[in-house]
Amino acid sequence: MDYSDRGLIDWAVAAKTLEGQKESGDHHWVRVGPSRAMAAVVDGVGHGNEAALAARTALAALDESAGESPLTLFQRCHARLRPTRGVVMSLALFNATDDTLTWLGVGNVEGVLFRRHLHHLPRQERLLQRPGVLGDHLPRLAASVVRISAGDVLVFATDGVGEGFSDHTDVNDSPRQIADRILTRFGRGTDDALVLVARYLHGKGEITIR
Repeated sequence: MDYSDRGLIDWAVAAKTLEGQKESGDHHWVRVGPSRAMAAVVDGVGHGNEAALAARTALAALDESAGESPLTLFQRCHARLRPTRGVVMSLALFNATDDTLTWLGVGNVEGVLFRRHLHHLPRQERLLQRPGVLGDHLPRLAASVVRISAGDVLVFATDGVGEGFSDHTDVNDSPRQIADRILTRFGRGTDDALVLVARYLHGKGEITIR
């Protein structure tokens, strides 16, 4: 699969390293191709260098298998992460051939899909987060598939971001504005924190961005 960094989605990331640490254990991964785009957020267990190493190991495994299915990507990461502390991870696949989002989460990286158009109910959908740690305990995996439209917005946030951000997110804002606002307002300050925001640009509907 040929991936670039633009096209199917408009995306942005806001991140902050825990004070006193040189490296963050929270990392992101995005690959965009002509008909599909993938985005993931990984959170290495703990803090500091070892957590960052685990996160980088996960990203390397994703790079090596970027053309595979989400389930296979989780299995590959789990195998590669065994010598490390492990990570929790949420991943999403945007598919333009049928306007679907396939997503899967192991651990506590929160995922919320915001619907752009009023006729789509519910207006928000939440990722089912299965308990486990890649590299240590891999739960039984099952991806969820939902229909998406142009303008729908996906937000992934690590546990360094407090609850409640979904009630204060305006999908008319740009991904950069959304990510920065969530991190500024809901960052706990007691952990590494990362917010990834991706707006789907394909499918039916008009997109208005402030």
